[in-house]
Amino acid sequence: MACAAVMIPGLLRCSVGAIRIEAASLRLTLSTLRHLTLTSIMKSKRKTDHMERTASVLRREIVSAAKVCGAASESPSVKSLRLLVADQDFSFKAGQWVDFFIPGVSVVGGFSICSSPRLLEQERVIELAVKYTNHPPALWVHNTCTLDCEVAVRVGGEFFFDPQPADASRNLVLIAGGVGINPLLSILRHAADLLREQANKRNGYEIGTIKLFYSAKNTSELLFKKNILDLVNEFPEKIACSLHVTKQTTQINAELKPYITGRITEKEIRDHISKETLFYICGPPPMTDFFSKQLENNHVPKEHICFEKWW
Repeated sequence: MACAAVMIPGLLRCSVGAIRIEAASLRLTLSTLRHLTLTSIMKSKRKTDHMERTASVLRREIVSAAKVCGAASESPSVKSLRLLVADQDFSFKAGQWVDFFIPGVSVVGGFSICSSPRLLEQERVIELAVKYTNHPPALWVHNTCTLDCEVAVRVGGEFFFDPQPADASRNLVLIAGGVGINPLLSILRHAADLLREQANKRNGYEIGTIKLFYSAKNTSELLFKKNILDLVNEFPEKIACSLHVTKQTTQINAELKPYITGRITEKEIRDHISKETLFYICGPPPMTDFFSKQLENNHVPKEHICFEKWW
């Protein structure tokens, strides 16, 4: 990860239930966590270290033990993890990240959650997707982590979507670059849960339309393609996506071809501007800077533009 929160709409709040699970075997002491946090800040000289970069960002107090209960390769460079979270009071808002504490690794990781809050409520599970880098936490995930490994996690971040039933209906435009899809997928999955709830109960928050713009260098680096297209097919009148590749060298398969174009254009974004729309952007700094500036130049209120940068 390496997303640093910049701005959030003021209307977004949190209310998440929890389910008790047995966690006697999952322990990481608070003194160990404090040591890892301080060591990460004091020893790392990398300007993009997660703990340094997010030192002023709000975090929850709860630090929960967690156990790896699933892992998969999402692309040649990205591995996903499923974590069974021990603490019944652990909760998060769609779009947030976790401090990732690894026993024996002095540097604290920071990875965006890509699952929805509903999955945590129902199964006590969160999902992460970690890109391969030389940063020690990412190296551990790719080279050392196995099923049943024990870690600890703490939620942080000011980039999230968490409307309440009485809030005004909003459209969402999600703009993702590379692994910046992670927090936006959490928001997209949360939006789908809200749509299901509205359809089943005829109450709750009434969300508008959702449009995802997702760019990567090639189709193999477009993460969670099947899941995204499944949501588009499940809610064709509510959810739409366009997939963008910038350095494709191989033939695009037939299933993806209708959704694939080149770079995301300013006009495509402008066409979705309205007073009812919230914009969420996560990607490399030049991308987030470019689109947030374009939206401001087109008179989108700053409180309707939310972005994080991955590094």
